[in-house]
Amino acid sequence: MTSELAPATTDTALVDLLGMVAYGELSAFERMAADARLAPDLRRRAALSEMAAVEIANYGRLATRLTELGADPEAAMTPYVGVLQAYHDSTEPKDWLEALTKAYVGDGVADDFFHEMAKLIDEPDRQLVLDVIHDKRYDEFAVTEIRAAIEADPKTRNRLSMWARRLVGEVLSQATRVAGQRAALTTLIVTSGGDQAAVQALFRRMTIAHSARMSALGLNN
Repeated sequence: MTSELAPATTDTALVDLLGMVAYGELSAFERMAADARLAPDLRRRAALSEMAAVEIANYGRLATRLTELGADPEAAMTPYVGVLQAYHDSTEPKDWLEALTKAYVGDGVADDFFHEMAKLIDEPDRQLVLDVIHDKRYDEFAVTEIRAAIEADPKTRNRLSMWARRLVGEVLSQATRVAGQRAALTTLIVTSGGDQAAVQALFRRMTIAHSARMSALGLNN
């Protein structure tokens, strides 16, 4: 899909999007490395540490691309620091299972948004965004761990379901904040979709994807 936006707006939206994805990858690396310390054994600790290494490699690819576009990666990421910090401050996991659920559910919603946004930009940036959000090793790891924990202790389901609902509420709250601050991204969605209904349709698709994710975990929406 070729955007019909004016070039200046398109460039701004692209840098905004790549900056947001880049900071998401950098933040995911930091969080996974920290969460690895919550792992109940060295096998799980090593697995999460390896996945953190993938996130920092993804960040490097995005930073390189931003530089190629003539943008400063730090400047492109800075607008999202406060938003993500507020989210993480309000959703600090208490244990290993909460950490896994946070990454799987919270990051999953963010990845759904990035996937939708990738449809609105041109190559090679579209494929770059899709590449960095489509590593499913963490998803498989989290689902296996959480479903096993629920099977071992069914009471875990209600606790994690409540936690997941809280996470989604916080993600959507911060997403609304970003939309209000980064006009170029909102304009990209609306212009590409034809009208404001495009935004509503995007969030409906994200809701459907979230429901499927919760079902995969064996949690209630």
